[in-house]
Amino acid sequence: MKYPIGTQTFSTIIEEGMVYVDKTDLVYNLAQKHVCFLCRPRRFGKSLLISTLESYFKGEKELFKGLKIEELEKEWTQYPVFRIDFSKGNFKDPGYVNEIMRNYLGKWENVYGVNNESERVGIRFSNVIAAAHAKTGRKVVVLVDEYDKPMLDVLMEPQEQLNRDALKEIYSTFKETDEHLRFVLLTGVTKFSQVSVFSGFNQPEDISMNPKFDALCGITKDELVEYFDNEIEAMAEELGYSKEEMYVELKRQYDGYHFSEGSSEDGSPKKVMLDVFNPYSVLNALSERNLKNYWFKSGTPTYLVKLLDRDKTNMQEMLGREYESDYFMDYKADVEDPLAMIYQSGYLTIKEYNKKRRQYRLDFPNNEVRNGFVALLANNYCGQRNDPKNLVLDINDMLDECRLDDMRDALTGFFGSIPYDANYQERAWSYESHYHYTLYLIFRLLSCYTTLTEKENSRGRADIIVETNDYVYIFEFKLDGTAAEALKQVDDKGYAGPYAADSRKLFKIGVGFSSEKKNIVEWSVV
Repeated sequence: MKYPIGTQTFSTIIEEGMVYVDKTDLVYNLAQKHVCFLCRPRRFGKSLLISTLESYFKGEKELFKGLKIEELEKEWTQYPVFRIDFSKGNFKDPGYVNEIMRNYLGKWENVYGVNNESERVGIRFSNVIAAAHAKTGRKVVVLVDEYDKPMLDVLMEPQEQLNRDALKEIYSTFKETDEHLRFVLLTGVTKFSQVSVFSGFNQPEDISMNPKFDALCGITKDELVEYFDNEIEAMAEELGYSKEEMYVELKRQYDGYHFSEGSSEDGSPKKVMLDVFNPYSVLNALSERNLKNYWFKSGTPTYLVKLLDRDKTNMQEMLGREYESDYFMDYKADVEDPLAMIYQSGYLTIKEYNKKRRQYRLDFPNNEVRNGFVALLANNYCGQRNDPKNLVLDINDMLDECRLDDMRDALTGFFGSIPYDANYQERAWSYESHYHYTLYLIFRLLSCYTTLTEKENSRGRADIIVETNDYVYIFEFKLDGTAAEALKQVDDKGYAGPYAADSRKLFKIGVGFSSEKKNIVEWSVV
C-alpha cells in the first residue's frame, strides 16, 4: 500500500495509486455552500481538502472515478478557481503577504486579460474576480489554505499588525465581489475573532463545529477498518499483538478528537460524538509499523510556546472547568488565556458536552498528545535541566511494584533539583499551587495508569488518585502542614469511599511540604 505521507495534492494521490480515504461525499455537500471557514489542527488534511475542492471545481471528472461523489455530481461544471496558499514563506519579512498576492494576481491577470491599473492588492483582486466571471460566464471559486499563518508566525510581534492589515484587505474583497463568487473556503488552525481579519466582509459560515463535517478531515474508526484493516493486521503480527489489541493501541495513541457535541443516530435524541483519528500519525504508524509520537514530534508551533511562556494559568485549572463554545472557538488577540489557541491547535479536544448548560469539557485527545504536551509544559515549568520524563518512567515502575518509599525519595530529589528561580516564577503564586502543579504534571505523564487529579466527590476533592492494575493510590498534600493532617482529610472527606468494593489494594499517602525548605518533609502511608 502506498501511503500519501507528505503528499497533499489530490491528483497526485489518485494518479499514483496512493491510498485515498474517500471524503468526496462530504466535499460535495460542502461545495453547495457559499462562503465557509474551517478550523482544524495542523497536518490534519486541510491542504488535501483544498486540493480536492480545486480538482472538483475545475471539473476534473476523471480523477473522481469510483469515488462517492460520482453518484452525486452529474454536471461537472468548470469554474475559474483562485487558490491562495499561505502555508510557506517568511512572514516576518515586511510586505511578504502582499508580495505573495501580487505574484498570484499577476498570473490571474494574464489569464483573464486584466490590465493592472492599481498598486492596491485589494482592488486588483476585486478586478480579476469580476473579469474571470465576465470572461467565463461562471462565478469564481476562491480557496485559501492556511489563511492565518501570516499572523501566527509573528504572533505578539510588531509585524503581526502589518500582516493582519494586509490580510484584511485581501479578505474584504469577498464582500465587494459577492455577486461574482460561487464558493469561498478559508482553512486554518485558528479562528481569529470578528474584530480581526474577517471584519471587512460578511462573516463566513463557520463549519468547524458542524457535526455534518466532523469527518471532513481525519480518519474515523469505520474508515480505519474499511481502508486499513489488512495493514493493521500485518502491523499487529509484526509487533506481537492480536488484531483487536492493535486497534486498541491505535485508538489509545491517535484517536480521541471530537469537533462538535455530536449528532443523533437513527433519530435518537441522544447525540453521539464522532471519534476522529489523527491522519498524519496513523499513516506514519502504519507505514513504519510503529507507535511513535509522529504528529507531536513534527513540531510544536512557535506561537503556542510564546503563549505558554506568557500565560499565568496552569493546565490543571484549565481542564477542571466547562466552557461555552465561544470561549475556545474564537481566538481574541487581547485575551491572555491561551485556551482557544491550545484547543484549535489540536492539543485539546472536546470530551463531554453538557446539554443542559450548553457547555463543553476539554481534555487531551490521546496518549500521543497528552504525553508530548505535558512533557513540554513540565520542561517549561520545572526548568529544562530537570526533564521529568526519566522520573516518570521510574515512578511508573515504583507504582507498579508498590515501592512507595523509593517514590518519596525520587520526588524529594526532583524537587530539590528544580532551579531556585523556578520556585519564584510569577505563575507560582503560592508554594502549595506550585508544588501541586508540579506533581500534577508528573502524574499526568503516567501513560500506563489511570490518573485522576482533583477527583471530586460529594464532600471534596482528592488531590491525586492513581489507579493501577493491582493498586489504588490516594495522595493528599499539605503546605506547611503534616502528613497526619493530610491523611485525616482523606478519611474525613471520604476519598476512599468509591473504592470500598474494589478488589485492588488501596493506599492513602499523606504528604507535607515545607515552604522554607521548598521540598517534601513528611510522607506517611497507610
